Amino acid sequence: MDFAFDPRTEELRERLLAFMEEYVYPAEPVAAEQRARLASPWDTPAVFGELKAEARRQGLWNLFLPDSGYGAGLTNLQYAPLAEITGRSPHLAPMATNCAAPDTGNMELLAQFGSEDHKKQWLEPLLAGEIRSAFAMTEPEVASSDATNVETRIERVGGGADEYTVTGRKWFISGAMNPDCKIFIVMGKTDPEGADPRRQQSMILVPRDTPGVEVRRAMTVYGYEDHDHGGHAEVVFDGARVPAANLIGGEGTGFAIAQARLGPGRIHHCMRLIGMAERAIELMCRRAVERTAFGKPLAAQGVVQNWIADARVTVEQLRLLVLKTAWLMDTVGNRGAHTEIQAIKIATPRAVVRILDDAVQLHGAGGVSQDFPLAELWAAARTLRLADGPDEVHQRSLARRELKQYM
Repeated sequence: MDFAFDPRTEELRERLLAFMEEYVYPAEPVAAEQRARLASPWDTPAVFGELKAEARRQGLWNLFLPDSGYGAGLTNLQYAPLAEITGRSPHLAPMATNCAAPDTGNMELLAQFGSEDHKKQWLEPLLAGEIRSAFAMTEPEVASSDATNVETRIERVGGGADEYTVTGRKWFISGAMNPDCKIFIVMGKTDPEGADPRRQQSMILVPRDTPGVEVRRAMTVYGYEDHDHGGHAEVVFDGARVPAANLIGGEGTGFAIAQARLGPGRIHHCMRLIGMAERAIELMCRRAVERTAFGKPLAAQGVVQNWIADARVTVEQLRLLVLKTAWLMDTVGNRGAHTEIQAIKIATPRAVVRILDDAVQLHGAGGVSQDFPLAELWAAARTLRLADGPDEVHQRSLARRELKQYM
């Protein structure tokens, strides 16, 4: 077995690591300082534009898209270690390289399922980093871990009008608080009484400025508003009227499109999580050798050594599982990698939360403060035990797949 990165991946890794050291890490305090002076906390600090321009100049742009007509043309296996590197600064680096969720999944969706008009109007400016987007599926009134529960209605307008109206309430719609978020991909039901619950849903493009669209408020995540990410909004669609041509795919294809979108998104999240864990290990080691307690460095304390050793073992295990999953996605497709995709989605957030928790403990009061990135990283990692399906949904599906061969 060959565990080496291929030459192109290695070359991009070296360039991306240098970009992080020279531009991204120094920009972290600058972004916080600039945001404090903005008229609105949802406006984008100027340093983001500078980072994006530099990333684009260096060819570190749209690395996530496997279609070379739109992105870098990398396989999942080639992109995975790059996503890990950007995960070390998850609020800046993915945005700087135009590889940030939810735009990544939305661009993949539009590239794969969108019409030529959709691509011209929305995909191209997203690829250029000129606008942001949001994916509106989760709802407060139903258990959205079961996507067939979605209650938002997408109804064809009568009287010969070639339009749909969209009515429903969504929440935790990532990116929607950013004023540059110009388009929503909305999942709702076009056939709520259909016999097949997985054919009741459709997806439709709703521009932000459509009458009847209200971005109502920002939802906090463990108290954080995630300004750099664009927040997580509650959005109300009150009879928002859009052309029928805005429908993606056809009526009844929404559930299948959602599943296609979520597969790559899960592996991207997991690789970025591993990057977050690497950042935590680095911070733990630096803290351990710099601080003294009870007459000796923290690095000499057995419990601290255990935390660091366990974290290293865990990260190496997770990375191998995620890289295997990426390889399977490239060779046998997302369906063939279904078990592994679910396995990494269960294992990675759980383990990284534990590593970050130990890192917080090692930093004492500083670990829960704004002076270190650990508390915010912990909140992001813990949230990913819910995003793209909670642990229990993936466990249920994975167990059924394992048991099926014995029944």
